[in-house]
Amino acid sequence: MSTTTTLLVSALFALCAIAQPACRSDASAPSAPPPPPCNGPSFAGAPFGVSCGALVDSLGRQVRLFGVNARVDGVFDVTFSDGRAPLEPLPAFGADDAKRMRALGISSLRLPIQWSGVEPTESGGFDEAYLDRVSRAVDDAHGAGLWVLVDFHQDAYGKDIGEDGAPYWAIVPPPPQKLAGPLVDLDKRRLSKPVLDAFDTFFGTSPDGARLRGRFTSMATHVATRFAHHPGVLGFELFNEPLATADRLRAFDADVLAALRAVAPDKLVLFEPPAIRNVIDSADVPESGLGPGTVYAPHIYTTAFASADAQASVTKDNLRRSYENARDEAAGWQAPLVVTEYGFPPSAPNFTAYVGWHAELAEELGASTWFWLWKELSQGSWGMFDFASSGAATERAAVVTALSRVRLEACAGRVDTIDHRPEAGSLSVAFFGTDLTSEHLVSFGTRFAPRGARCDGRDVPLTGDEPMRVTCGGAGRHTLDIAYAPTN
Repeated sequence: MSTTTTLLVSALFALCAIAQPACRSDASAPSAPPPPPCNGPSFAGAPFGVSCGALVDSLGRQVRLFGVNARVDGVFDVTFSDGRAPLEPLPAFGADDAKRMRALGISSLRLPIQWSGVEPTESGGFDEAYLDRVSRAVDDAHGAGLWVLVDFHQDAYGKDIGEDGAPYWAIVPPPPQKLAGPLVDLDKRRLSKPVLDAFDTFFGTSPDGARLRGRFTSMATHVATRFAHHPGVLGFELFNEPLATADRLRAFDADVLAALRAVAPDKLVLFEPPAIRNVIDSADVPESGLGPGTVYAPHIYTTAFASADAQASVTKDNLRRSYENARDEAAGWQAPLVVTEYGFPPSAPNFTAYVGWHAELAEELGASTWFWLWKELSQGSWGMFDFASSGAATERAAVVTALSRVRLEACAGRVDTIDHRPEAGSLSVAFFGTDLTSEHLVSFGTRFAPRGARCDGRDVPLTGDEPMRVTCGGAGRHTLDIAYAPTN
């Protein structure tokens, strides 16, 4: 940093101290009390564990993940081998996509995979060629610096009666017909009798249900064994948007969790509430958790699938209710809170405000989030790209701008408060330091550039590439101040 730049940075922080008292360092304040005692079980995982109800890395830093979901051609299984038309076109995913994600400040990829892809036939074993394609996507993401969450995904139970998920042989009772593409009626399929019957069997008490859950568990265990030691895989998500009662779902989660723990003891295991939470913005608060290394993963889509009038009238307070409920639910589970899906129609006039509220609430309440979706050629054309008739993808500048934000990716200790003022270009983090490291990670993406950093009122350097590193801390309470400005 040049002498001129240093003087400018010092002046900026001085101005901040005058105009915004919350930006001031607390170095001269009386000694703060020690952090409150931790609640919940600890888990020493790799690459991430759990401590004090938060995700942590191997250095004990609290980690905040900002990610996206990606439906990947050859991985998201919506095609048929019997001549039926595919349900929908899917974009390819490669190293360039992963590098662009990391350049935009995205730190994690949620990768949906399907039971039908892993085990397409009842007696044919597991499809290793399919898992090779999953591995390529994982490797591309990890090579670009992204952490990968492998998600056992379904929508409307299975591709033969819905969109994706279970293979045909696992649909009990057998449906009256096999459906085909193009998929233009997903909402209707979700509530169809074959879908509801299949879920009732799978999560129910019949011998067929027990058999199918056992087969699912064996499939998930096979996948987990394959990725148990992959350094880029942070963990596994048990079942996307399950249509089940809370008690049946808990029993299922506990069984699959035990199987995954046996083969992948270092990986996080994420679990979701019943899918009805997407609609009512709350779920039951349990009296106990599932155990160490588990992470609560609701989806928050408040009004996202409602009428245009409802979408237009949504407020931050509406979202706050869902986030605060989710925080209470996570506390009941004794688990960190992550939101593995959130989104809104990019064409909505209030899209920018909506995704901004998600970022603010996640920052305030300590949640990690994954945006839905990276690229989409079908359905509602959500995502961060437009597609020409030729299939060429063009980045949506407005969506990228709305999602861009300076983010604290890793805090060298336990976060106390975050005071983020994007309009002033300031991010202030009060935290209780750790003896293990004093190095924080801060992501700026392509839309912002650092103007300087201060630790307890003293200038400190920002170094490295995305994410940048800054040293501040040690045992005790500290304040890290980041100043930044738009790049254009």
